[in-house]
Amino acid sequence: MGTPIYEPFVSDIYLGDLVAGTDEAGRGPLAGEVVAAAVILDPQRPIIGLADSKKLSEKKREALFLEIQEKALCYAVASASIEEIDDINILHASMLAMARSIAKLCIAPEHVLVDGNRIPPNLPCSAEAVVKGDARHAAISAASILAKVTRDRDIVKAAEHYPEYGFEKHKGYPTAQHLAAIRQHGITPIHRRSFGPVKKILEG
Repeated sequence: MGTPIYEPFVSDIYLGDLVAGTDEAGRGPLAGEVVAAAVILDPQRPIIGLADSKKLSEKKREALFLEIQEKALCYAVASASIEEIDDINILHASMLAMARSIAKLCIAPEHVLVDGNRIPPNLPCSAEAVVKGDARHAAISAASILAKVTRDRDIVKAAEHYPEYGFEKHKGYPTAQHLAAIRQHGITPIHRRSFGPVKKILEG
């Protein structure tokens, strides 16, 4: 099967033109911030090729990243810090990042579609959680791409400061290479100290 091709779905348009999709990137890594995006697409300017960002090649994500920024009615990216992740846990930090991205939109949405099974608190309008929403709603797909590309770029920049960890390859995820680097070189300021593998090494 090829990559799914998405145009504005009937459900997106039915809910109103000012429907925002939101998604996050970076819940699983041991390092870096969690990044979220919110997008309101323009029904008059469909974007072909939208899909779950994790199922797209890096080259395709980068191309769609630019197209989304060009064609969307409005978009915003926000994050929750490493300290916030360690303080309130990754789930609540992800909700916080998504809420921040929605709050940053220059156009107030009438409704928000949230990827997953939870809705961030204190949103300014109605919202619904959509399991596997990045494969069902174009706006969520677009948000997932903006979030992932932004986060990947951020972690690659961090690799310049910590070249021995290989962040540019594993993007902070708990690969064998990453865990070996932590054991050999210790914890960096961008590592999440509350995450099991990091915590275990710290306590070791």
